[in-house]
Amino acid sequence: MSRKPLAYRMRPQNMEGIIGQQHLVGEGKMIRRMVEANMLSSMILFGPPGTGKTSMAMAIAKSLKLPYKLLNAVVDKKKDMEIAVEEAKFSGQLVLILDEVHRLDKAKQDFLLPHLESNLLTLIGCTTSNPYHSINPAIRSRCHLFELHKLEPEDVKVGLVNALQDETLGLGKYKVNITDDALDHFANSSNGDLRSSLNGLELAVMSTKPDSNDDINIDLTIAEECMQKKSFSHDKDGDAHYDVLSAFQKSIRGSDVNAALHYLGRLIEAGDLDSIARRMVVCAYEDIGLANPQAGPRALFAVQAAERIGFPEARIPLSVAVIELCLSPKSNSAYKALDEALQDIRDGKSGDIPMHLKDAHYKGAKALGRGVEYKYPHNYEQGFVVQQYLPNSIKNKEYFQPKETGKFEASLKKIYSNILEQQKKNK
Repeated sequence: MSRKPLAYRMRPQNMEGIIGQQHLVGEGKMIRRMVEANMLSSMILFGPPGTGKTSMAMAIAKSLKLPYKLLNAVVDKKKDMEIAVEEAKFSGQLVLILDEVHRLDKAKQDFLLPHLESNLLTLIGCTTSNPYHSINPAIRSRCHLFELHKLEPEDVKVGLVNALQDETLGLGKYKVNITDDALDHFANSSNGDLRSSLNGLELAVMSTKPDSNDDINIDLTIAEECMQKKSFSHDKDGDAHYDVLSAFQKSIRGSDVNAALHYLGRLIEAGDLDSIARRMVVCAYEDIGLANPQAGPRALFAVQAAERIGFPEARIPLSVAVIELCLSPKSNSAYKALDEALQDIRDGKSGDIPMHLKDAHYKGAKALGRGVEYKYPHNYEQGFVVQQYLPNSIKNKEYFQPKETGKFEASLKKIYSNILEQQKKNK
């Protein structure tokens, strides 16, 4: 067997072998269209580790039967790039796959630019960094930018099964018996990094002694040891997962910082950033609402930061936001008011819109009485004037019942009470 790592050996040989990334290589998507039209352009592939950037670059070149050269912007010298150019002159065109492209220094960049312009070299740069932040504009402007997404566990599992079945490049020549929970652990515990999962699987197979029948038996314990990560007690589709999510949100609502952090930790161990993000943003608006309106945007910013940097560092902005959410004053008055309004609408309590509020931006509207008696609030002191806005059948409805759990909503309540008082005086 080759001494090259399993993850290297299992790199796709063509476009059909690419795992995941269907937004780029699926039917009708941009990279597939480039390949099918045989019109390859320079590009930057960026995304988290283990998402298949270099593998995709190699698969693109192989699908087009183009010669390619794999270099690293950090390790390889300008001389290596000069050799690549000479090879390109000999073959007529060369795909230069450049890992760590964001580390390309000025001398190498200046050397490459004219060859990219002439299309002697087609650059496929690979990086985990955001190209808008890390790639020199001179290179970036000459390349298409394509973002690769973190692989889902099911995608990773496809790669693992392929490796177990492939007798030529993979582990198919071994009699491997792997339990379902062990396979799930390899797929789930790498946080979408297929290379990491394949490395763990290879270690498990190569370090486990065969039994008397030459079978290599891989169970969850072995998988945990080889991935250096314990399995977690719930999966993303199981009841336990939703119990943790529920406990997480209820702990925030109940202002229990320690419990919220505990359940946040469980969700982080499960690698479920999507559910964490959704619950935090929902909490900010459902449970805190007008008591601290800035909690919503700040929770969203924390989520965006977490998504940008990924685990394990993602835990840092998440912890800050969760503690703020827990210790913020709580109010559900806003969405409760809307729910009551929605219920009236669903119960048929709508009524006709008052004539002075109807659209008057067309010829003949005035003759129909539409908008005639409308009072424009900005023409009055304090930008307010009493007039009827609700339909007659529900004109006295008061959906909003403000609380005073936070300074912001307390000030809104004062304004709201003043408006209601003036409305009552003019009835």
